[in-house]
Amino acid sequence: MTNAPAIAGTVTGRLDSEGRLIEADPPLAALHEHAGGRPGGVLAVPQIATLARLARRLGITVARPAIAADGERDIDLWVRAEPSGNDVTLEISGWTPRAPQPSAELQPEEREADFLRAGADWTWETDETLALTQLSPSATTALGRTARELIGRRMVHLFRFRETADGSIPILIALAEHSRFDGQLAELAAAPGSQYLLSGVPLIDGMGRFAGFRGSAVVAHQSEDVTEDPDRRSDSGAFGERLDQALRAPLNHIVNAAELLRAQNEGPLRREYTAYATDIASAGRHLLAMVDDLVDLQAIERDDFTPEIERIDLADVARRAAGLLSVRAAERQVRIDKPADDEALPALGEFRRVLQIMMNLLVNAIRYSPEGSMVWIRTERVGQMVALTVADLGKGIAPEDQDRVFDKFERVDPSEPGGTGLGLYIARRLARAMGGDILLDSAPGQGARFTLTLPAA
Repeated sequence: MTNAPAIAGTVTGRLDSEGRLIEADPPLAALHEHAGGRPGGVLAVPQIATLARLARRLGITVARPAIAADGERDIDLWVRAEPSGNDVTLEISGWTPRAPQPSAELQPEEREADFLRAGADWTWETDETLALTQLSPSATTALGRTARELIGRRMVHLFRFRETADGSIPILIALAEHSRFDGQLAELAAAPGSQYLLSGVPLIDGMGRFAGFRGSAVVAHQSEDVTEDPDRRSDSGAFGERLDQALRAPLNHIVNAAELLRAQNEGPLRREYTAYATDIASAGRHLLAMVDDLVDLQAIERDDFTPEIERIDLADVARRAAGLLSVRAAERQVRIDKPADDEALPALGEFRRVLQIMMNLLVNAIRYSPEGSMVWIRTERVGQMVALTVADLGKGIAPEDQDRVFDKFERVDPSEPGGTGLGLYIARRLARAMGGDILLDSAPGQGARFTLTLPAA
């Protein structure tokens, strides 16, 4: 079927409770066999099998497009999977082989990018983390910096992205969905009032993976009616809720789908496909963490942000955080030496926020600790303050980097696996809002010791 024409009508099939293809029209049976399946065996076409499993798990009909490989040709399909007792019935239509893309012909995203460039004041490209990789010469004039100063910087450092009328931020949605975006209003962080409308198309690498954006910037004039309602701009809490609602559901779906593929519940996959699924799930979790951090960031930077101060036991908070992260520590073969069960350290702070700070400090300590080492948690009272220190045996932080790690979107070594670069910034802002602080004592090769201080109760 490598060169087969499109198939008209609907192709049907049925899977039993174990995912075996017990009934199939000839085209589906052939696709199953070409994918390595045997008659009556577990459906070997992962794209269709995954949708069938999802329909069975949710107990509802699932209908969506899919792309399946048939020999050397990819095929566009529309798959409808409907639970029926213990079975799942399949209806597959729109069965159309994809034409090979001539190498000399521009890819669709390149055509779109050419269209965007035509009316741009300047153009840009980023990697998958929104770090700039290319800029047109006119961009350096507009941004007032040299290319060397700009390349490698994330766009979130350079711009404040504004909401659209419906409360969404197009570039963040596009980042989650790896899709095109238009009309993103962005204000230069270093020059409030200098606004641009950004548009971009996703870049896909040779392995079919999302690799960043290519886009344009157009000066936004006040006559274009792109200014925001001041009430809306100041409503950071509502913005955080809208951001969470807009991104969490699709990101959870991406992670769950990737984990289903990685688990190979529908039959064996080629090794590289399993690796792709692992990468997708990891990237999805990273973006979910970024959503959490961005929502917190919007909350704590509001002028009226005030923690709910209460009497808490800082030693108990430390024990809780250690318990929540015990599995992660075990995976890294790192032990956590936490306060004894009878140890108490009364303090004043908001329990939820203090636990959040402790989780951040411990996650970092576990992440950067060598395998087989230990993370220590120590508590003490110093005058009218109490202190809790998290110490690790990692590679440490150089003196010149110790202030920078508390800045927004900053990490000591961006090439290492890590978080969003917001955790320590948020943690220190929270600690200071509760009348305390976070201090750092470290040196290269000697680990790091982060100390949270709070008023004593």
